[in-house]
Amino acid sequence: MGEKIRIGIVGYGNLGRGVALAVPQNPDMELVGVFTRRSPEDIDTPDASTPVLPVDGLTDRRDDVDVLILCGGSKDDLPEQGPALAAHFNTVDSFDTHARIPEYFAAVDAPARAGGRTSLISAGWDPGMFSLNRLYGEALLPDGETYTFWGKGLSQGHSDAVRRVPGVAAGVQYTVPSQGAIDAVRSGRRPELSTREKHRRECYVVLEDGADAAAVEEAIVTMPHYFADYDTVVHFISAEELRRDHGAMPHGGFVIRSGNTGGGHAQVVEYRLQLESNPEFTASVLVAFARAVHRLNAQGQVGARTVFDVPPGLLSERSPEELRAELL
Repeated sequence: MGEKIRIGIVGYGNLGRGVALAVPQNPDMELVGVFTRRSPEDIDTPDASTPVLPVDGLTDRRDDVDVLILCGGSKDDLPEQGPALAAHFNTVDSFDTHARIPEYFAAVDAPARAGGRTSLISAGWDPGMFSLNRLYGEALLPDGETYTFWGKGLSQGHSDAVRRVPGVAAGVQYTVPSQGAIDAVRSGRRPELSTREKHRRECYVVLEDGADAAAVEEAIVTMPHYFADYDTVVHFISAEELRRDHGAMPHGGFVIRSGNTGGGHAQVVEYRLQLESNPEFTASVLVAFARAVHRLNAQGQVGARTVFDVPPGLLSERSPEELRAELL
């Protein structure tokens, strides 16, 4: 094996910790630093020898890092950090605001090209692995429909929205796909499904002292963009129940392509994820794509990329010869 790919982490929440756990599973990589806005002494990494450094001095370390994995949030962190760091480093991120991906791609592409760097945006499982399977489905079955179901899983964005409702002390939200809708799609009938028919939302809420439960419930179920278009159930529980029963971060879902081939035969293609830890799996996807980004940059391919632009073989630690002999 040649020199190891040197990985840096920017931001150390649930996703950053997932990356720190994933890198040691890859023998061709090493974690050379965690870069944080917090006090470095407050960061507890899985390997105590991992350097934890202030993010402010990051650009001075450009010769020490092969790929930076950006683990900040899509709302505020990545729109600023992504373009700024792409000018100096090869990067991978999980930007997941679907409607803004084209403008974010453009914002990252220009500085990456100017700096001779390669930046892969919007990796993870959706966008990311689900995106690839939507593409495969459409390409293989052009006469068809694609259906994406999410869950059952804890939604971090929707949980944050719940916690911002006045009167809520703590809470989480689960997205739950409709089994009836999934069965209808798997049958090959290509049903037309409304948003409400595909998923429901379940909220588990701890009230603040003196809060009006009915008012909190009404504020949640009528919230535009988050809950108003879904059948939403609010369960009021104790803080102890929340800690005991809702501390994990499971998620997953399905991408299903239902269509007909040229002879009129129904064909259904399905990709499923069942995840005990959403951030740890997302981190594992980012780490695999970091390997690809390192290789693309070595080939002279610079600028922004998405998962659609990466040959699958570049994700694997194995050589092309091994892949042909063992996996093809």
